[in-house]
Amino acid sequence: MSILAQAAEPLTSPEFKTAMSAVGAGFAYGLAAIGPGVGIGIVVGNAVQAMARQPEAAGLVRTTMFLGIAFTEALALIGFVVFILLKFA
Repeated sequence: MSILAQAAEPLTSPEFKTAMSAVGAGFAYGLAAIGPGVGIGIVVGNAVQAMARQPEAAGLVRTTMFLGIAFTEALALIGFVVFILLKFA
């Protein structure tokens, strides 16, 4: 019975709150990184397929691919900023 009482005590301690906010922030950034990772994979895959189908348009497709990668990567950076704000706020 005393073990249960000890386990319930840290729920109100400031250290537990800090630890849980760090876990939550890390989890949020992990989820925020999944979307851009999948998005970049789709963008690059479709660009390679487009370049294989029309090699004469490879320059335009490559430029558009890099723009798509940049915009998609911006989502990961926004997630990282939110992670930092949650961690240190």
